[in-house]
Amino acid sequence: MNQSASLPRLVLIDLDGTLFHDDKTISDYSRQVLHRCQEAGILIGFCTSRGIVSIHHHIKSVQPDIVATNGGASLSLKGKTLYHQGFTLEETQKLLDKAYQVLGPDCEITVDTEDQLYWNRSNNRSVMFHPQALVHDFRHFPHPAMKICVQTADKTMAALIAQAVPHCHSILFSDVPWHTVAPSHATKEAVVHRLSQELSIPLESIMAFGDDFNDLGMLATAGWGVAMGNAIPEIKAAANDVTATNNEDGVAQYLEKLLQSQGNK
Repeated sequence: MNQSASLPRLVLIDLDGTLFHDDKTISDYSRQVLHRCQEAGILIGFCTSRGIVSIHHHIKSVQPDIVATNGGASLSLKGKTLYHQGFTLEETQKLLDKAYQVLGPDCEITVDTEDQLYWNRSNNRSVMFHPQALVHDFRHFPHPAMKICVQTADKTMAALIAQAVPHCHSILFSDVPWHTVAPSHATKEAVVHRLSQELSIPLESIMAFGDDFNDLGMLATAGWGVAMGNAIPEIKAAANDVTATNNEDGVAQYLEKLLQSQGNK
């Protein structure tokens, strides 16, 4: 996409470290700019590693056209499910058993299912994500997972866990010592391709904002990738441009300037 020539037709936005302030809120300013984008005919999408249960209130307040959760394992357009595929129940248990085997019986694990977040600790930091997270020891877990997170910064250990089932990968969070373990088809770049095909929008007409490792593919696939000012160096190197930080409403600042350049004041 030639940024100076036209508005994007679709904007995909990561949440944590991108649209969210550090306190996990979305400012009124950001909401207003996103609504102005929609009024200008631009589709707005959340593209997050979070599960649906922890962003319900943000969906209600922003009303994005598109919601991609669990890193791309689930995708919906205006409330209609376009894609939804996580791990099977058998795969889920194999991964959980492997996590305990690799990391030990005291390892910390979270599981996002279709509609809930589970944690294997009662004294955890789940309030950061969802204050009503349910506690389960994961020894005989009765629900298929959309994704699993394990508390380790060791890439080798995370890879060993992911190898417990076929077609699985792990991604490190840059700000906390955790890895996501997810189906290999559940990526943000896959979301970009699916939406491009479903909506007949060329990749060059898609803009994406991100800050962390799991945003690399999305920014590289979209026609115009924008890194946050607080993004990791790898994201800034892969992006076409850099905006202000998440706490400075970098997404809204960037989009507002784009709207103004096109006369949509």
